[in-house]
Amino acid sequence: MLKNCLYLLLFLWAFASQAQPLSNQPGTFTLGNKEFLLNGKPFVIRAAELHYPRIPREYWEQRIQLSKAMGMNTVCIYLFWNLHEQQPGQFDFKGQNDVAEFVKLAQKNGMYCIVRPGPYVCAEWDMGGLPWWLLKKEDVQVRTLQDPYFMDRTKVFLKEAAKQLAPLQIQKGGNIIMVQVENEYATFGGDQAYMEATRDAVRDAGFDKVQLFRCDWPSNFNRYKLEGVATTLNFGAGTNIDNSFKTFQELNPSAPLMCSEYWSGWFDHWGRPHETRSVSSFIGSLKDMMDRKISFSLYMAHGGTSFGQWGGANAPPYSAMATSYDYNAPVGEQGNTTEKFFAVRNLLKNYLQPGETLGEIPAAKPVIAILAFALTESAALLSNLPKANKTEKIKPMEYFNQGWGRILYRATLPASSTRQRLVITEVHDWATVFLNGKPLGKLDRRRGDSTIELPAMAKASQLDILVEATGRVNYGKAIIDRKGITEKVELINGQKTTEVKNWLVYNFPVDYKFQKKAKFKKGRADGPAWYKGTFTLKETGDTFLDVSKWGKGMVWINGNNLGRFWKIGPQQTLFVPGVWLKKGENEIIVLDVDQPQATTVAGLKEPILDQLSVDESLLHRTKGQTLNLTGEKPIHAGSFPGAPGWQEVAFGKPVNGRYLCFEALSAQKEDDPYASIAELELLDEKGNQISRLKWKVVYADSEEVTAANNAADRVFDQQESTFWHTQYAAAKPRHPHQLVVDLGETVTVKGLRYLPRTDKSTAGMVKEYKVYMKGSPFKL
Repeated sequence: MLKNCLYLLLFLWAFASQAQPLSNQPGTFTLGNKEFLLNGKPFVIRAAELHYPRIPREYWEQRIQLSKAMGMNTVCIYLFWNLHEQQPGQFDFKGQNDVAEFVKLAQKNGMYCIVRPGPYVCAEWDMGGLPWWLLKKEDVQVRTLQDPYFMDRTKVFLKEAAKQLAPLQIQKGGNIIMVQVENEYATFGGDQAYMEATRDAVRDAGFDKVQLFRCDWPSNFNRYKLEGVATTLNFGAGTNIDNSFKTFQELNPSAPLMCSEYWSGWFDHWGRPHETRSVSSFIGSLKDMMDRKISFSLYMAHGGTSFGQWGGANAPPYSAMATSYDYNAPVGEQGNTTEKFFAVRNLLKNYLQPGETLGEIPAAKPVIAILAFALTESAALLSNLPKANKTEKIKPMEYFNQGWGRILYRATLPASSTRQRLVITEVHDWATVFLNGKPLGKLDRRRGDSTIELPAMAKASQLDILVEATGRVNYGKAIIDRKGITEKVELINGQKTTEVKNWLVYNFPVDYKFQKKAKFKKGRADGPAWYKGTFTLKETGDTFLDVSKWGKGMVWINGNNLGRFWKIGPQQTLFVPGVWLKKGENEIIVLDVDQPQATTVAGLKEPILDQLSVDESLLHRTKGQTLNLTGEKPIHAGSFPGAPGWQEVAFGKPVNGRYLCFEALSAQKEDDPYASIAELELLDEKGNQISRLKWKVVYADSEEVTAANNAADRVFDQQESTFWHTQYAAAKPRHPHQLVVDLGETVTVKGLRYLPRTDKSTAGMVKEYKVYMKGSPFKL
């Protein structure tokens, strides 16, 4: 009898430790007095942000179970419009795109779901989730009522999305408890009518039962009102929780509190240091929220991978996202548990709701190594051209119905007895220029490159410009980001400027079928080329493909697009899901638009995400360069209080100029040698913010770009959680610290707004300062 009782207890314990499915009976989720109510009872949301396209479908359930084991009770997801509607009117919600199945898996594993259908989602995803084909309309506007075409297409997509997910609302027996309207709109605009129309479109699509909400930042949430929609705030690791909610609570004393994106880490940019956030700062603010019964969504609980062409970019300044979306999240890119995972699990076990238990940690996915092998076949890109399109004036790739990839522009240049300059406006995003098949140079949008010197030509010559798109801008006003060459190409010979016309255009899309058409042959090619090889496996498992010897391009394994690689780092491996491999022979194709050091690859058991090739051309001070302010008169001098949040300063009178110098004379703490600024804005005579899209840092006396991504251009990247910080890992230069910005055009300025760093640290917070402005460059 005792033995039977023991068996029964063991069975009940094992059963309880497994995630139990949620009821499929209709329920309710509503707003109460300072709390959320699930079926009429107080409920604290502990959500894990997961992105189904960044996780192979075969791994969806394991990632959901890891979130449950970490202590989460909800999964939060974006819907990616451009994934589901890659051509107008052609919708795909099957296979890897079956978002309804993902939501059902969450319900099966005892998890509620929050859905964020956009239309705009950001997410460091190409064009923020908006479809590229919108850009075929020359005057398109997005996230606004000013363009009926955008709003009409938005409504069509939302209705298709609702067909998949509206039946899963909690009121209909599903697990969807909230649906978001738009995404962080206050960072883009404040048009209340647009947000009201988008709210109505979400409801009319079929999300008419569920609680709606919107998310913004603590500094800007009050730019507009939205009746019938809950308001939540987004902020990152190390944030002072009380400060972040202070203004919101004053204006909304009875509203539930939620951090709808609590940033567990940050995303990586090509050519910038790998981003991390400490466990201590991350856990500290999370505990503060739990102690106050504040709901949260962990962005990201697991980041995954931006496979294929889906990685986005930020601007200004233009900076493309790495393929890995590891995000320094609690669950690593491969689905591996980290120190952060166990820190969250150990914290949240103390805040479970009555009757709730932590789920078991699911079995890890196997990881394998693959011995180095050579890709023995190649196909030169310039010898494998598709059918050409003709155009008199140069056009971006969208004009040719191309969404992503590479594009080659070819024209004939007349003979010239003298050297000339070739000026390209604008290169989006990385180009190699060839003359008669020989490379002359490379242009990188990150650096603002636009000019190539041409040699004298005894006869008419063939000009080729190969452009690679490295991700559309996914954030801010620069989101209208066409690819290829977007304006014009000109020849400058002395005082004479001639636009180059009559182009042949060759399009190279990203789909596997196109790559396979290349005519491969044994040996290595010169210049941009495809490389092909095979490798044999006895067992399959996840691995990390070492591409550190390659230049710049994309990889396909067994027809699956792993994403982009770039030798500049910090990412030097590409994640290969084991479910994309097979026992026996496997095929790999690599397209390298630069030049590989070696045509070999290997599979590693650990990723390389922090191996950066520092590009000194991106530094904002050359060796020996010093700013000379002798004889310059400041237009304003003052002292900031040692308080958090935005601070506004009015100048005595309006000032005209193109070049701004901000000089930090001291920090809030007397012994602090540093300067740090999260954001800097200039105000016109009416107090409106002056556009920062054309801004460019021309000088910073010091910036930390090795230990962290604290470059000087962080002051206008529109991200309040990132900041410029003077060096601290090696040299620690003392005040004064200067920052010089070329505004890109002459403007009239009446004041400025300054945001100190928003984490709990006060290092480098500016106290005394001076502002200089002039029409001509400062002396360097």
